[in-house]
Amino acid sequence: MDFGFSEDQELLRQSAKDFLAKECPMTLVRKMMDDESGHSPELWKKMAELGWQGLILPEEYGGSGLNFVDLVVILEEMGRAVVPGPFLSTAVYASVALIDAGSAELKKRYLPRIATGDLIATVAVLEPSGRWDADGVAATATADGGGYRLDGTKLFVPDGHIAELIIVAARRPGTTGADGVSLFCVDASAAGVKRTALKTMDQTRKLAEVVLTDVKVGKDALVGKEGEGWKTIERTSDRGKVALCAEACGGAQQVLDMSVAYAKVREQFGKPIGSFQAIQHKCANMMVQVESSKSATYYAAWAVANDVPEAPLAAAMAKAYCSDAYRVVAGEGIQIHGGIGFTWEHDMHIFFKRAKSSEVTFGDATWNREIVATHIL
Repeated sequence: MDFGFSEDQELLRQSAKDFLAKECPMTLVRKMMDDESGHSPELWKKMAELGWQGLILPEEYGGSGLNFVDLVVILEEMGRAVVPGPFLSTAVYASVALIDAGSAELKKRYLPRIATGDLIATVAVLEPSGRWDADGVAATATADGGGYRLDGTKLFVPDGHIAELIIVAARRPGTTGADGVSLFCVDASAAGVKRTALKTMDQTRKLAEVVLTDVKVGKDALVGKEGEGWKTIERTSDRGKVALCAEACGGAQQVLDMSVAYAKVREQFGKPIGSFQAIQHKCANMMVQVESSKSATYYAAWAVANDVPEAPLAAAMAKAYCSDAYRVVAGEGIQIHGGIGFTWEHDMHIFFKRAKSSEVTFGDATWNREIVATHIL
């Protein structure tokens, strides 16, 4: 059996690598870290012209109709370049939710605009409790005439400060667990919506607090059936995990490449430090973790792309492994670089911070191992 990427996918990878090397150098990444929006409209538009935002969207909505394995190829290169901006929140989280459960009207209204880069969207699930399970959803959706009234606080919403569309998870009052949770399309400029950008460790990926106070939406804002939104959240989370893992693979590979290159030229005691067994072992262990991460991620990407029954298990396995691996590889990369690796001027800390933020998004390794356990026991 051939477990490699196709010729077209390898061409897509090289095209993405060349594009990002030119359009998203570290100078731009650092500039966006200091920018309150964390978003470059110029880069966003160029990515849309390449069809990246619509890669997995159906052709009828202006997308390319490709699958998640194709998207992983691009995401890996984006992770290598530590691309800032709302790509994951828009092209993965929000797009998957709309594709999976959105009505024909919602898809027609939003997906073509996502494909052209004219709409930034996100999904708001996590709340101050920090829980990733269904009981963590405390925001309420109260029936109000012909629609709903939304109230609650959403925390760590990716790109919530610049998104124009926020897909909000809220529950019917009096319900618990997965029962009664629904998803709603909310205009970020609607009355009662307050957004505040948060100061976080990883400034390449901006997060926001979104407070909903007496926000009115119509029944047409429902994404899927009322009270059945948790199923969509789980499917969206699985694909979000795989997307983060793909980014982690790219970032970890770049850290490894930088560390090996540095070990070949940095001399100590008259010899390159790469000749020392301690450094060799570090690099070897880093490579094992990078390659293992790729194997887990590629399998998970295939599983979600083909919607096989073990897709949730594969996504949780990949996230559990990659959460730890990227953080460890990034930490070892700093150690290999020694004193310079701890300086602001060097890029190592940028990868380490991205690794830390990716580690906890959609649950850390411990949380995802618990999900694995529930699937196999």
